Amino acid sequence: MAGMTLEQLKIFLAVAQQLHFTRAAEELYITQPAVSAAIHNLEQEYGVKLFHRIGRHIEIAEAGKLLQVEAQKILDQVSLTERGLRELNNLQRGELKLGSSLTIGNYWLPSKISEFKSRYPGIQIDCSLANTEEICVGTATGQFDLGLVEGDVKPALQNTLEYEIVGSDRLQIVVGRKHPWFEWGEIDLTQLTKTLWVMREPGSGTQQRFEEALQNWGINLSELDVILVFNSGEMTKAAIEDGVGAIGISELMVKKEIQLGTLRAIRVIDNREANGAMPTTGYAYAEIVRPFFKLKHRQRFQTALSKVFEQMLISSMLDGSHQHGSKSVI
Repeated sequence: MAGMTLEQLKIFLAVAQQLHFTRAAEELYITQPAVSAAIHNLEQEYGVKLFHRIGRHIEIAEAGKLLQVEAQKILDQVSLTERGLRELNNLQRGELKLGSSLTIGNYWLPSKISEFKSRYPGIQIDCSLANTEEICVGTATGQFDLGLVEGDVKPALQNTLEYEIVGSDRLQIVVGRKHPWFEWGEIDLTQLTKTLWVMREPGSGTQQRFEEALQNWGINLSELDVILVFNSGEMTKAAIEDGVGAIGISELMVKKEIQLGTLRAIRVIDNREANGAMPTTGYAYAEIVRPFFKLKHRQRFQTALSKVFEQMLISSMLDGSHQHGSKSVI
């Protein structure tokens, strides 16, 4: 069965209103044979009579009366849908689907969403949180209109995803009160291999950036004594508050704890040209500045909502750069 089409329903309603094939054809700017064929096909498809032919006149049959009511509902709904799509382009209604890595979604993105909602209150924003790898895959498969991650896009997805920096933050080496570094406040690079570590899981953007920083400092991850691996930054943070390990974590996540004094960010002295192991002066501090990336599919249709949210992120980043200066990235 071919099934009825919207065009057939439009023709049927015109005939039902006019009770005349020729006038219906004139109303729709089509030929009278095309009108007759559409009605005939509907009657043949469902084995019913929609109109009774009485001489040169027609009357609507019982089946026609039923179809007239339902067809009007269908076409009204189509009209509403079309209007909704037009309103969507005017940012009056619609849905924006975002995928975000955990640190961005919990600490950086909420203020951006709030700003967008204040401008466009009729828009529903659906934001899913996962690690960087999962968000990249979800954006590539069309699950999200836009993805936001702090880790790298794997080579296999780089031809599928377009990515652009829209923000940044710093990773900090952080310890709790019981850790000997807490009193020092500073260490040199050689001491990174002389403590216990709590890490994020593979696939985490935080973990990717921390490992990259270690490599740039000439340290292999295998040289670190990793005692625990968690799939959330909150868990790593909780593990060291009363423990003796250290973590590499976003400064956004520990801002409150550092202010309260339950955790301390440790500055790392880049003393690769020095021989001493204890903290010294006169050397540069090693920093881990990481970018936040906006992802979108290179070929999928991008809604007006997505474009406006994307532009807001870019504008926000540019405003921040003008106010605070640019940051270098390890």
